[in-house]
Amino acid sequence: MSQSSVSLRRANLTGSLWMVGAMAAFAAEDALLKGAAATLPLAQVLVLFGAGGALVFAGLARLRGIALWHPDVLGPPMRVRAFFEVFGRLFYVLAIVLTPLSSATVILQATPLVVVAGAALFFGETVGWRRWSAIFLGLAGVLVIIRPGAESFTPLSLLAVLGMIGFAGRDLASRAAPATLSTDILGVYGFLAIVVAGLLYALWEMRAPVPVDVTTGLLLGAAVLCGVLAYTALMKAMRTGEVSAVTPFRYTRLLFGIVLGVAVFGESLSPDMLTGSALIVLAGLFIMWRGGQRAA
Repeated sequence: MSQSSVSLRRANLTGSLWMVGAMAAFAAEDALLKGAAATLPLAQVLVLFGAGGALVFAGLARLRGIALWHPDVLGPPMRVRAFFEVFGRLFYVLAIVLTPLSSATVILQATPLVVVAGAALFFGETVGWRRWSAIFLGLAGVLVIIRPGAESFTPLSLLAVLGMIGFAGRDLASRAAPATLSTDILGVYGFLAIVVAGLLYALWEMRAPVPVDVTTGLLLGAAVLCGVLAYTALMKAMRTGEVSAVTPFRYTRLLFGIVLGVAVFGESLSPDMLTGSALIVLAGLFIMWRGGQRAA
């Protein structure tokens, strides 16, 4: 085996481990926010979490000598990204607070499917009938989970779907984000978008802020830490090794979310959710595989 092959395998392994770590941190962040929202108004949770993350990324940017302001921040791609960030964050946090964490996490895994569909519709990327079939299969998995029309259907399950659509729009807009903006700066403005989401929801929630006790403060602090670590690990994963080798490990977030939902919040797994999860993951992995085949 050549030295270059060994180096590539090592890079792929390292990138995969970074991705698994990022997904574990994202799942922990979800669980911590759900726990904090048990005692604080949701708008307050969003504002405190967003402000904490923005401050951490701003500090990291300044330590690296990166200016916090750049004219490209107000460019059209960033405005679109900010809109979808606010939309996705608001509805996804509502989903993890008001519905089972496990089901919200599973539905979120359909985001890459919507991103591929959006890339075909809005960026003119070529998507063949096989990948379109996989997209529809994955979306069918979402329908299996939320079961519209069934007696057990609740409109609250649509919150995760709306959050997933928002995150897909954010990811599509990120493709057009200018290269002049570093990961730290994207992190600052991404977390500031969460603050905006909290302020907007406060107008709807109409609940006064309450004092933060020690336990809830620790939950929020840990959520900020997990969010920053997750974002940083995700960027490292995508910049280490081959994208086709690293990206499939995004689906480990589903496993972490289900384990936390069952172990921490006592949630149960229905056959419909397990079936829907399998359809979403299989569809996503097939799309990644086809993308790698086309690029080869």
